[in-house]
Amino acid sequence: VRSLCLIRETLARHDGLADFAFAMQGLGMGAVTLFGSDDQRQWLRETRAGKAISAFALTEPASGSDVANIAMTATRDGSDYILSGEKTWISNGGIADVYVVFARTGEGPGAKGLSAFLVPADTTGLTVAERLQVIAPHPLARLAFTDVRLPESALIGEPGSGFKIAMSVLDIFRSTVGAAALGFARRALQETLKRSDERQLFGAPLHDLQLVQGHLADMAVDIDASALLVYRAAWTKDMGAARITREAAMAKLYATEAAQKVIDQAVQIHGGDGVRVGSVVQSLYRDIRALRIYEGATDVQKIIIARQIIGSE
Repeated sequence: VRSLCLIRETLARHDGLADFAFAMQGLGMGAVTLFGSDDQRQWLRETRAGKAISAFALTEPASGSDVANIAMTATRDGSDYILSGEKTWISNGGIADVYVVFARTGEGPGAKGLSAFLVPADTTGLTVAERLQVIAPHPLARLAFTDVRLPESALIGEPGSGFKIAMSVLDIFRSTVGAAALGFARRALQETLKRSDERQLFGAPLHDLQLVQGHLADMAVDIDASALLVYRAAWTKDMGAARITREAAMAKLYATEAAQKVIDQAVQIHGGDGVRVGSVVQSLYRDIRALRIYEGATDVQKIIIARQIIGSE
């Protein structure tokens, strides 16, 4: 996980879309990496070679952070499963070659009745219902599943293990979202230091002003604190921890919120140039916003952390 975090931090520091492309391949194949069969791992080899694009299809119109409320059904029909329902806000939606899809198979109530499936994009009944546009452009779509027939071999793991699979993948990738935010924040500070050195105000560099120095100090502290939380979570997982729910939630929560503050301050110090189309900091401003929402919004992370610390008492 430390390697994933380092890669995402580095890519995000240079280009948000490069980070997105890398991360979505990993997220899309995370379930197959952790729980897939030998046959399913053929898709893992294809994505690693750059021959296929993958996607993680969890969110629905009425269930985003509330995964246990998934409504899509996967009904047994002999040895097959029939999938019906919708997924939305799916990264790589419409361009992916294969989707990991979560649906209700009914082994139990709520989270206990979910399963995960591997669905090739050309499967009959799977269509792109809508392409979604956002402030930091990348491929997103709403997908419709109309009586999508899948063989039993499409099931990832055991029936009813979908929630466990989804949370295991998110445990890993939530830390890396924090790493991407850290990369954005580092670039924002880099650009701000350059700006404050080159910009002359009242006959001296901008960074000679004590208020600007205070802002730079705050940015540096937020960045270092984010790095410590992100790499603590990654290190804990790499040392063999089965789950890092608390650590990953803290890393994702703090790093994304801190990056938003750092980047906002960078825009402010840049003045008018900070909101100029084409400037680095305005691009960072658009890139960071979604990270506070996807893979568990900030408020959801607070709930997760609270439940973890209450349960540990």
